[in-house]
Amino acid sequence: MITIELKNAENRVLAAASHAEEALLCVDRAYLPGDKIIISGGDRLYVRMDQQLPEGEVYAPDGVLTWFVPAGEHRLAYAPGTFEAPRHVVSARLIPPGETEKYRNIARNPADLRGDTDFYPHCTANVETRNEACFCARNVIDGMRFNTFHGEWPYQSWGIGAREDAWCRIDFGREVFADRMALTLRADFPHDAYWTEGTVALSDGGEITFPLEKTGDRQFVDLGGHAVRWMRLEKMKKSDDPSAFPALTEWEVFGYDMT
Repeated sequence: MITIELKNAENRVLAAASHAEEALLCVDRAYLPGDKIIISGGDRLYVRMDQQLPEGEVYAPDGVLTWFVPAGEHRLAYAPGTFEAPRHVVSARLIPPGETEKYRNIARNPADLRGDTDFYPHCTANVETRNEACFCARNVIDGMRFNTFHGEWPYQSWGIGAREDAWCRIDFGREVFADRMALTLRADFPHDAYWTEGTVALSDGGEITFPLEKTGDRQFVDLGGHAVRWMRLEKMKKSDDPSAFPALTEWEVFGYDMT
């Protein structure tokens, strides 16, 4: 049984819906700081956390997903007005058997949040420009590749604040097979610089160094096929552009779940 609950900051249930295969919750209330959505009843789900967010695949190892509704500055990485309407819809459905074994972008998760989460994929980094939502790590797995501007939706990205030791990591929460990835660099030139080279460290001990070019197009990297639980971009070498601001718009990883 899939159950969706909306709870407030005092942990009181304000709305709920349950169904054996797909739960649909309509919330007739404007969200307030501290509100959270709890989804339980399955570890592999397709979820849509708001009518303005796309559906995505999540893995909740404990069978429970806790999603704190973005509030305040956190909302700047989303379309204007998201979470502010007087009515909201949330849906969750079980992923059918066999779907997780299909080849796909296993990194994409529009529901990912900043900070600690109990669901995956989840993206973190050691730096986010000025600690602002429009430059936070979760933006690189939200499924959006708009990259010709910066600082506002839909041009959210991972910004490194000119740090030379910046890294970004995707945790999958379980073992997956990955054989290819694609990076979409932010291309708001000449405001932006770009990286000429990067390295991806893999949880199985592998390490792959790859070249990058000054382009707004996706740049694909062959991983050679690895069973991993996490991947980390690191050792990113900046170009000699006058700008100090290379940034990453989207990080896609292609593969499938290990059975």
